[in-house]
Amino acid sequence: MDYTRDEFILSLKVAIKLTRKLRWGVIGCAGIAVHSVIPGIKLSETGEVTAIASRDSAKAEETAAKLGIAKAYGSYEEILADQDIDAIYIPLPNHLHMEWSIRAMEAGKHVLCEKPIALNAEEAQRMADAAEKNDVHLAEAFMYRNHPRYDEIKAIIDSGEIGEIRGIHGAFTFNNAGDAKNVRYRKDWGGGSLYDVGCYPISAARLILGAEPEAATVHALISPEHDNVDMMASGILEFPNNVALTFDCGMWAAFRNTLEVLGTEGRIEVPSAFIGDAEYYVITKDGKREVKQPSLNQYALQADAFARNVWGEQPVRFAPADAVANMKVIDACLESAYSRKRVTL
Repeated sequence: MDYTRDEFILSLKVAIKLTRKLRWGVIGCAGIAVHSVIPGIKLSETGEVTAIASRDSAKAEETAAKLGIAKAYGSYEEILADQDIDAIYIPLPNHLHMEWSIRAMEAGKHVLCEKPIALNAEEAQRMADAAEKNDVHLAEAFMYRNHPRYDEIKAIIDSGEIGEIRGIHGAFTFNNAGDAKNVRYRKDWGGGSLYDVGCYPISAARLILGAEPEAATVHALISPEHDNVDMMASGILEFPNNVALTFDCGMWAAFRNTLEVLGTEGRIEVPSAFIGDAEYYVITKDGKREVKQPSLNQYALQADAFARNVWGEQPVRFAPADAVANMKVIDACLESAYSRKRVTL
C-alpha cells in the first residue's frame, strides 16, 4: 500500500503518541506514593516510574524492588540530576514541599506536588513563580478533580435541575490519633486536619462554585498531646451570592468523605466524594436517581492529565494560581481556628 507524504507523517505522529511516556521520578517513599500514586502512574496511558529516592538508600532499594522501579537513589539530589527523568512527584511532609519542588523545577523537571501544595500562600506563590521562571508544569495533587463525575455534577447544576445553589456541605474525617509519631501531628511540619483533609472540601467548593470565598470562620479541637495541631475542625466559608460551604475535617473521628450540594429544587449527594466509589445521587421532587460511574483510577487520570498538559495536548485546567488561591483559604481557616475569630479574605 502506497502512502502519501502527509499520510506517512500522520501515521508516524500517531505511533510516537502511542509509545511516548512521561518518565517519572518519586522523591520519598510515603504511603500515598507507594499505595496510590505509583500504582496509578503504572495504570496510566502516558506515564512510567523510572526512579525513586529516599534519604535511606536501603528503603529506596526495597521500595524500588517491591514496585518494579528500575532505579533507586539514596538522596534527593541524585534523582534530580538524572537526565532520564521528565517529572518529579513529591509526597514529602508539607514543610518540605516548597524546597524540593523549587529544586526540582530548577533542575528542569515538571512537578506534581502532594496537597496541600505548601505551608501557606506565600510559599505557594514562590513555587508558582519558579514554575514560570523555569518553563515547567507545576500541579497540586488533588486527584479527585480529574474524575469526570465532577464535570457531570457541574453540568447538572448548570442545567438548573436542582435549582439555585443554596449551600454546600463537605466532610472528610478519619481516626489515626493513636499513631503519635505520624508526621500529621508535627505542627512545624504542617500537621493538622485542615492541611491534611480539610483542603479537599475547600477545593471542591471552589471548583463547583467557580468562585473564591470572602470570609472564613473555623472552630477547631487543638490537641496538646498531638503537638497542638487541629485534630478536628468545623467551619463555614462565605462565598459570593449568599452561598456558603459548611465543612468539617478531622483525624480523630470516624471515617467519612462526603459532599452535598443543596439547591432550591433538589440536591446532589456524593457519598464517597474524594476517595472510594464514584457513584452519586440526584434527589429532586421527581425522586432519587443514582448516577453510576465507570471504574476509573483517579491517580491514573491525574497522571494522564499531567502528561498531556506537559506535552501541550490539552489545556491546563488547574494552574499554579489555583493552588495559591486554595492556600489563601487554608491560611484564613487556620488563622480563624487559632484566633477564634472570623477572618476576611
